[in-house]
Amino acid sequence: MIRWRYGTVTGVRGGWRGCTELEVDVEAREGEDAFSCRGLAYDELVGTPEAGDRVLLNCNAIAKGLGTGGYALVIAVPDRLPADVEGPGHIVKARYTPMQAMRLAVDEDDSPHRAAVEACEDLGGMPVVVADLHSALAPVLAGVHATAPDAKVAYVMTDGGALPAWFSRQLDQLSDRICTVVTAGQCFGGDLEATNIHNALIAARVVGGADIAIVAQGPGNLGTGTVWGFSGTAAGEAVNAAAVLGGRPVASLRISEGDARERHRGISHHSMTAYGKVALAAADIPVPDELPADLEAKIRAQLAELPERHRQIEIDCSGLAEAMEALPVKLSTMGRGLDRDRVYFIAEAAAGRHAAQIAKRRD
Repeated sequence: MIRWRYGTVTGVRGGWRGCTELEVDVEAREGEDAFSCRGLAYDELVGTPEAGDRVLLNCNAIAKGLGTGGYALVIAVPDRLPADVEGPGHIVKARYTPMQAMRLAVDEDDSPHRAAVEACEDLGGMPVVVADLHSALAPVLAGVHATAPDAKVAYVMTDGGALPAWFSRQLDQLSDRICTVVTAGQCFGGDLEATNIHNALIAARVVGGADIAIVAQGPGNLGTGTVWGFSGTAAGEAVNAAAVLGGRPVASLRISEGDARERHRGISHHSMTAYGKVALAAADIPVPDELPADLEAKIRAQLAELPERHRQIEIDCSGLAEAMEALPVKLSTMGRGLDRDRVYFIAEAAAGRHAAQIAKRRD
């Protein structure tokens, strides 16, 4: 299950908030040569490795050639353990794994925010943009701020992808555009921690002061190519959570013109399943007014298959491409940028624009 290896840190490549990126020489094992690779350490979990440190590694991602998570992950620096951290927090995340972490959640007894969270009965119509992939975060933000520049946006990270929020470079690069990051369920490492998506949305509103929340999994979507076998089913569950809390669910469409897999061309089967079968509550479904000519008929036919309870709203997308190009992050989904899959990013930005328009009407 785990490819355990010892290695030695030969250099520090850099890092971002919560992470240190390393160069590591991995020791040989019987039947395997030594090799060098990139390593990644989560500073709060294992400390900050330095050149010369011997490290214990999980090399599964290297062996499997994973893209998003293609690092040898540092499990421990055995000869230089980090100091114990004392303080409040009794919520265990990544539960019953060797890396389980104690965190202070907004909804536990020791939290200074517990009373506010417990007293909140309603999100007051706050728009909640729901997306399938982590790569949607940047374009949704661009759509929001192109329409309502002063809107305060929270990101609620769900646990279908990476569990540590620190893994996302985008969160570091977009930190000045996000008022708070709330890690829900088994995720951890956000500005705020929550037991589940419901209290995460409440915390975004009453603790973070958000006008809009974006809900999406962390980097590293899981999919098996089967109807139900993908982590994005959580998008439908997020629609239900936002609705039951009195928010305004905004279901962003995952649309692609660049994906070679037929199940993702046009509207992805992920969106069709999440919003067509999992989401039992009504949601706004923003539809961009610019669609690829060769896919428009297919997309319109797919939209007609979605339940009538959802409200399909055509969105003027003028200026959204320019807003995305001005972001401090490189747009990428499955290795494709704006030039190779324009409609994916435009559709996500359209959802952000629609949420901003709702928020402006609420002011």
